[in-house]
Amino acid sequence: MAKEKETKEKGLFVGLAWNCGDMKLLLTFLFFLCSLATIIQLHPYLTSVPHTTTLLSCLVPPTPEPTANSSSTSVATTPTPHPMKRDQMGPDSVFKRSFNLVGSAAYLFIQMSAYRGGTNTFAVIGLASKPLHVFAKPQFKCEWIDNTDNGNGSSVSVDGYKILPDWGYGRVYTVVVVNCTFDKPVGLNGLGGKLVVHASTNGGGDRDVDSVESFVAIEEEPSSVNGSVFTAPPDYDYLYCGSPLYGNLSPQRIREWIVYHVKLFGRRAHFVIYDAGGIHAAVMDVLRPWIEIGAVTLHDIRDQERFDGYYHNQFLVVNDCLHRYRFNAKWMFFFDVDEFVYLEPGLTIDSLLKELEGYTQFTIEQMPMSNKICLADDKGKSWRMWGFEKLVYRDVKRGIRRDRKYAIQPRYAFATGVHMSQNIAGKSLHKTEGRIKYFHYHGTIANRREPCSEFSNTTELRFDRTPYMLDETLRRLAGSIKRFELKTIGDRLVHTRQ
Repeated sequence: MAKEKETKEKGLFVGLAWNCGDMKLLLTFLFFLCSLATIIQLHPYLTSVPHTTTLLSCLVPPTPEPTANSSSTSVATTPTPHPMKRDQMGPDSVFKRSFNLVGSAAYLFIQMSAYRGGTNTFAVIGLASKPLHVFAKPQFKCEWIDNTDNGNGSSVSVDGYKILPDWGYGRVYTVVVVNCTFDKPVGLNGLGGKLVVHASTNGGGDRDVDSVESFVAIEEEPSSVNGSVFTAPPDYDYLYCGSPLYGNLSPQRIREWIVYHVKLFGRRAHFVIYDAGGIHAAVMDVLRPWIEIGAVTLHDIRDQERFDGYYHNQFLVVNDCLHRYRFNAKWMFFFDVDEFVYLEPGLTIDSLLKELEGYTQFTIEQMPMSNKICLADDKGKSWRMWGFEKLVYRDVKRGIRRDRKYAIQPRYAFATGVHMSQNIAGKSLHKTEGRIKYFHYHGTIANRREPCSEFSNTTELRFDRTPYMLDETLRRLAGSIKRFELKTIGDRLVHTRQ
């Protein structure tokens, strides 16, 4: 018992000693905290005394400098609100109602590009407010100003002729091609100059106001224009103008489409592709070998997504391509990257277009293909096959008007559309069956998964109320297309994924 009591007394002594130690630490911490608070309160005074801020800079964070995004700056730059316009009492106790005008709904004009179309003519391509052009009569005036040393160059003006090529499909914005054709050649005197366009609402939107905005559409350096380019033979026989590519595209489908058409059109062809957000890293890997050998040119047009036009501003893009490459190719083709052009046996692209050179434009018949029905014999190995190699069932439903695609001789076109041009000089041909057609694999280009989900070994079947027929036309070409890719760019793309 005595020993146990002695042990308890020792434990009590140790506990008291430990508690005293804790108390000392607590008092020391409180003293330091109070001292720190005192120093902080004296900060405004001490900082006015030289050599006293060294310690304080460690204890007190510096006051941040105002930035462009700070609240004080944003308050200072907030636009002044429009004053409220009040109704007034008029004669005979009639209320005169007021309308407060605030901002604008759409831009008067958004220029994408402008190009010479000859020694005396230009095309300016852009977007404009659709309601303004549908329900009002806005005007464009074109002015050419020569460069001079004193800045007072001679000028000549002409009314611009506007073309609306999007068939009314526009949304907030519609596509406008402004043709500026002067009475005589301009800018060929070696001085250089600029094309200024004056765009006017002409009372559209507000009948009391004729709002005019002027912008420089083209600037040319001295001696930069070679008039012979407008009559010289083109660099290419054939040029592909692509619609804007967007979304999560399949690299493998792009791979197949590119090599197929490079082989079809030959070495005197070029492909122009517009990136509206669809050229992600894996798709770029597919395009890069073709860019490096000079077969493909890629344009980044993602900024156009800001402006609400039809289908990623598709009509804007094709008109830019038409006028940009107008003198670079004898023929231009317009179709999509899920469509494969096919020539009947015995024809080449050269022989066909020699036969059709008397026409400015011809359209191409569509062969719609199933995007999910494959042969039962391919089940289990279809993932190794190319899209046009395994999707072999064609929609044969009758009585349906199907979209056509087309080709034009660009030097005789003033504007163009998605399925054909309505602004050409010359003849159009629409009866091309038995010579050229295109197979359309709708919905496959944005499918990153294996497309084969239904399988059949019959030559005819009905699926989802649609009749289909077995058509192995492109399947039979798959081997030669794959060999052509290996011969042209090597095996760089053999591991491309869906």
